[in-house]
Amino acid sequence: MTTEPIAPLQPLNPGDLEDCLALDHLALGGLWSPAQWQRELEDERRPGVGIRHQGQLLAMACGWLVVDELHITLVAVAPAQRRRGLGRLVLQGLLAAGRRGAATRATLEVASGNRAARALYDGFGFREAGVRHGYYRNGDDALIQWLKLDASEAGCPGFG
Repeated sequence: MTTEPIAPLQPLNPGDLEDCLALDHLALGGLWSPAQWQRELEDERRPGVGIRHQGQLLAMACGWLVVDELHITLVAVAPAQRRRGLGRLVLQGLLAAGRRGAATRATLEVASGNRAARALYDGFGFREAGVRHGYYRNGDDALIQWLKLDASEAGCPGFG
């Protein structure tokens, strides 16, 4: 586990493809293909932020701006770096990017059994609005959650 200070949030870009693929594989079991990651990193309507330490991507969050909504597509933290607040930092940075992109609401799906992620989202004020039964590959249900974004919170320390 890294105990030295962590670098500030940085926007993800196409040059981060290999690092995003590696963290995706490590933290999420390979959620997206290289082509999906490439599209994610090239599209200006798909903000992404990451935290690095000594060149290694430790945490990242990605979203998709659709009209006035930020659809959060991914939050990942390297397993050895969990429970250090990195998920909170990247999510905070992504929400700030969404606000700067004129989003007034944020939405996401979270596995019903993922207690850590649910606690993270609860801490930001996300509220459950529905369920997608059998949404995930393993058959788990997804809880659909929403958050109203406050435009006065558009800034985020260390990013933008």
